[in-house]
Amino acid sequence: MSDPIAWLRTPGAIRERSGHVLAAGDRGALRHFAIDRARLDAAADYVIATMRANYPTGEIPYHSRWRHFAVGGRDRWAALAATIAHPGADEVARIRFDLAVVSVLLDAGAGDAWRYVEPPTGAVLARSEGLAVASLDFFAAGACSADARQPLRADAAALANIRDALARTFQVSAANPLAGLDGRVALLQRLGRTIATKPMFGTPARIGNLFDHLAMRAEEGRLPAAAILRAVLEGFAEIWPGRIELAGVNLGDVGRHPAAGGAGLAAGFVPFHKLSQWLAYSLVEPLEEAGIDVTGLDRLTALAEYRNGGLLIDLGVLVPRHAGVLAEPHEGGSEVVVEWRALTVALIDEVADRIREKLGMSAAELPLPRILEGGTWSAGRTIAAKLRPGGGPPLRVISDGTLF
Repeated sequence: MSDPIAWLRTPGAIRERSGHVLAAGDRGALRHFAIDRARLDAAADYVIATMRANYPTGEIPYHSRWRHFAVGGRDRWAALAATIAHPGADEVARIRFDLAVVSVLLDAGAGDAWRYVEPPTGAVLARSEGLAVASLDFFAAGACSADARQPLRADAAALANIRDALARTFQVSAANPLAGLDGRVALLQRLGRTIATKPMFGTPARIGNLFDHLAMRAEEGRLPAAAILRAVLEGFAEIWPGRIELAGVNLGDVGRHPAAGGAGLAAGFVPFHKLSQWLAYSLVEPLEEAGIDVTGLDRLTALAEYRNGGLLIDLGVLVPRHAGVLAEPHEGGSEVVVEWRALTVALIDEVADRIREKLGMSAAELPLPRILEGGTWSAGRTIAAKLRPGGGPPLRVISDGTLF
C-alpha cells in the first residue's frame, strides 16, 4: 500500500475493511453486534417482495437523488429542465451536476420532526424526499449562483456566502426544526471555498465543471464508476468537518474499529464515504444521458446508512449484544456506529447475492445500485415505519448534518 490515503478512497478499501469487521462478527468477537446468518434468506425475501411491490414491471432505476425529485409522481427535475432555453447536452449535464452535488450534500438525516410544505402543491414531505424537493427549490431560486442571469448553477462565490437563505427555503423554525442546520450551512460554505482551490472545477469555479473533468477521462466513451468516486473524494475531501486526518489530509467519512485490521498508517481505519458514494451514484445518469457509458457500477458498495443498516437490525440479521446499542444515542464516530456501518456494507453485499440467486439474475442484469433502489433502502424504510412511530431507525445517531 504505497499511498494509504489514496487506497482508503477506493471501493476496494471499503469492502476489505468492512469484511474484516464482519469476519470478527462471525467469530463472535465484536462488542456490540452478533450476526444471525439464518436470517439472511428472510432478509433477501423481504427485499424481493419490496422490489416487486415498488417496481412490478421489473424495470428498476439506479439508486440516486433523481428518484427523490419525482416523489408523488411529479418529475420536478423534468419540469425545471423544460425552463432552460436551448441547452446543449453538456450544459444540461453541468446543471445536473450542480444540482445533484448541492442536493446530496444537504441530504444528511432531517430528524423526525422536520417537514417541508411544497409551495406549488401543498404536499407535505419529510426525510430524504422533503430534503430533495427543498434543495431543488433552493437551487432553482438561484441561491447557489453568483450570476443572476444564470440562476441554474452552483459556483464557489455564492456557496461560500450561503447564510440565512437555506433556513428560509427549508422552512426551518422552532416548531419545524431541521437536524444539523448549522452543519449544513457550514458544509455548503466549505464547499464553495474548496472548489475555488481545485483546478477540476474550472475558472470561475463551478461544481458543474466536474462533468467536463470526468468527460475528459472517459476512454472511447466509457468511464469506470470508481473514477467518479475518486474524483468526488479528491474534489470534496476538505469540506468534511472534524474528520480523522492522516498525514495532514482529511480522510472524510472514515471511522476506526479494533477489528478493522491493516498495518502501517492505515491500520484500524474503516472507510465508508456514504455521501460521496451516494453522490457518485447520482452522477451516473447525467453522464449517461450526455453519452458517456459508466462501467463497473458494482465496484461501488452499499451505502453505510441507517435504512440499509436499520433493515438488518429490524429483520434480525444484526442482533445487539447489549441494551445500550438501541437504548442510547451514539456519536457518528463511536465504535458502535462504525461497527454497525461496516457490517451493513458487508452484509448488504451478501443479501444482494442471495437476491440475484433467488431471481436467477446476474450482477450485470441486477447491479447493486438497482438492488439498493428497489430494494434494500426502501425495505429499510418500510419495516421501520411498521415498527416505530415516525419510522425512525432502530439505532439513533447524533447527527451534525454531514454524515447520513
